This record gives sequence, C-alpha cells and structure tokens, in this order.
Amino acid sequence: MELKLTDGNWRKSSYSGGGGQCIEVADGYPGVMPVRDSKDPNGPTLLFTNASWQTFIAAVRDGEFDHR
Repeated sequence: MELKLTDGNWRKSSYSGGGGQCIEVADGYPGVMPVRDSKDPNGPTLLFTNASWQTFIAAVRDGEFDHR
C-alpha cells in the first residue's frame, strides 16, 4: 500500500523548540508517524513506527538529547 503523504494534515510538533529547528508530523497514518523538516515541506519524509516514535518522544521528555 502506497501512502499519500501529500494528503496528510501536517502540523508542527509540540516538541519543536522553534528557532528554525522545527519538524512537522502528520497524524492519521496507521502504524507509522511521518516526520519532515518544516523548512522543506517538499523534501524527504521519514517514517517511524509508532513504537519507535513513542520511544523517541520519551527520550526527549527525559532530556536524553539535552547538551548543556
């Protein structure tokens, strides 16, 4: 089955910190979470399994990527 990502309802992730480093996600695709760079909406899209996306979000919440 081919996904038509251009038909998606894209939104900026609530986890994006702004400053030009935003990503967009599209809900409504069973089993996957499409992610793209908000500055390049016609560029490549990454597809994460729901489990992988939830693991990533948990790591962000836990500060695993904070480099201060």
